Amino acid sequence: MRVDLFDFDLPEDNIALRPVSPREAARLLVVRPAADTPCEDRTVGDLPSLLRAGDALVFNDTRVIPAQLEGIRHREGAGGQKVSATLHMRIAGDRWKAFAKPGKRIKPGDRITFGDSLTAIVEAKGEGGDITLHFDASGPELDRAIATVGHIPLPPYIASKREDDEADRRDYQTIYAREEGAVAAPTAGLHFTDALFEKLDALGVERHFVTLHVGAGTFLPVKADDTTEHVMHEEIGYVSQETADALNAVRARGGRIVSVGTTSLRLLESAADADGTIKPWSGATGIFITPGYRFRTADMLMTNFHLPKSTLFMLVCAFSGLETMRGAYAHAIATGYRFYSYGDSSLLFRDDR
Repeated sequence: MRVDLFDFDLPEDNIALRPVSPREAARLLVVRPAADTPCEDRTVGDLPSLLRAGDALVFNDTRVIPAQLEGIRHREGAGGQKVSATLHMRIAGDRWKAFAKPGKRIKPGDRITFGDSLTAIVEAKGEGGDITLHFDASGPELDRAIATVGHIPLPPYIASKREDDEADRRDYQTIYAREEGAVAAPTAGLHFTDALFEKLDALGVERHFVTLHVGAGTFLPVKADDTTEHVMHEEIGYVSQETADALNAVRARGGRIVSVGTTSLRLLESAADADGTIKPWSGATGIFITPGYRFRTADMLMTNFHLPKSTLFMLVCAFSGLETMRGAYAHAIATGYRFYSYGDSSLLFRDDR
């Protein structure tokens, strides 16, 4: 499909730079593709009234690490140069893939120092500033060093407008995050609080968890003119036997699976058989979902509002229909919804027409 089909104009004022408080006070646009009036304006706190006993919410429990590193590149015969590296996939105890800026001047063999306590050698270089860093520390020691010198990797549309601060270490993390490894938050989950969980528990809505370590590739623009020419960056994920069995049981008894976030949905679809049976799964997924894809797992998707011409906007168009979502986004922009990671949310019903 032509990538320009997924383009739209977004005023700067619609981009959220901070979350609302409390988290569940964020607005929630409910989108029912088959309805005469597909858009309904609610709040995230209304979620219990939109679900029913026996439904199951699926959350991504990945935890964001301070993966934005600022350093100095050293090379024999050359002076030091400032370098930014955004870690996006761990490939060994002492090795990470990263996006580097400026990437063109970096070469394999370069040494980069980050702060006073961390050094890495550029082991390999790919395209678009993608490099492999071999650190002088490994395992938990490397994790501690990254936590000391790193910054929360705010999305470019926030980082270009302000510096990260201590509030972001709290705000850019779900309350249930536990598996360290993400360099971007699964932002649909940022709206949940303990109070909201208590209401959902009382209703009889189940909670289940998967893990997909979100990479910085989620922010990369689609530069191709056609979706067939775009290559997704892979991300590491896990679906346990317990979670797979529980979700299959939900479907068998007629309950609805509600994916909280596009990351959870991409992982569920990666783990599902052709008939929709979810299997335990682990590994790297680069699944790229565009209109025409037939979903096998989730009945509903809760997700924030995404960038124009992004793979995530393509995914929601696949889920609820291109024209439905173009209309929903036009409504959201016109009525002042807040977009992107710290913005408002939507609850989408799957379009099976």
